[in-house]
Amino acid sequence: MGDTGGMETEDTAVQDFLQILEEHRKNCERQGKYVEAEIAKNRLEELRQHEENRRREAMRSRQIAERLGVEEAHMLEFQQFNALWDKRMAEFEQKSADLEEAMKERHGTELMEYIRNAQSEPLRKPKFSKELLNLRKIQQTLAKQKEYAEAHKIKLKADNLEAFELEKMRNQHQMKLSNVVEKFKAKQTSELQALRKRVQTGREEQKKQRQLDLERLLQRYQNVKSELESQQNIERIRAEKFMSYHLTSKGSPNASVNNSMREQSR
Repeated sequence: MGDTGGMETEDTAVQDFLQILEEHRKNCERQGKYVEAEIAKNRLEELRQHEENRRREAMRSRQIAERLGVEEAHMLEFQQFNALWDKRMAEFEQKSADLEEAMKERHGTELMEYIRNAQSEPLRKPKFSKELLNLRKIQQTLAKQKEYAEAHKIKLKADNLEAFELEKMRNQHQMKLSNVVEKFKAKQTSELQALRKRVQTGREEQKKQRQLDLERLLQRYQNVKSELESQQNIERIRAEKFMSYHLTSKGSPNASVNNSMREQSR
């Protein structure tokens, strides 16, 4: 406000001086003092040109300051925008990492419990082959017939076959256990992959929203910039029209002119 008041006072003083000099020129012209009138006329032209240049430079400086103000405001808003989104995305990544870590810990606990329960299940009663059962019958028959030597041979053969079949059953049981554990692991892996997919979807949505918000911010800046440029162009045109009339011999500086200039400066 103080700068505006100072500019108005300076404008008024210049206008008053131009008016005094213009009256002096007219008086010299009426009195036939043409040399003095010529000097006054030249001085008026110099002062008017100087005043035009001063006004143009003042307006140019002020408009540059206005544009810089818009640029600075935009840069500040842009920095705040990036800081906000960087924080938001960092929080998202931290939360996602926490969710994945919690799921992995839960999976580890559940897997150990599942394996422990599976291993604690008792083995089913062995189901031996017909060959082994037949050998045992022969063994018993020979023993009843007191043919112990032959019964012993058959027993050894049956024992070997039984050991083989029991080992085979244990291997099958272990394979079955491994298969069910692998299926359980696969289920957990699918659950983890589903979580990661949801996280990636959320991450892409955040990136898309950030880009949309950035485009809106840039568009607002372009709108403000265009509006300011338009206003400044109108101001320059009006100022040129004003100076072409009021700062030339066509116009006569007076109180109404001073008021008009004040309005222009605003």
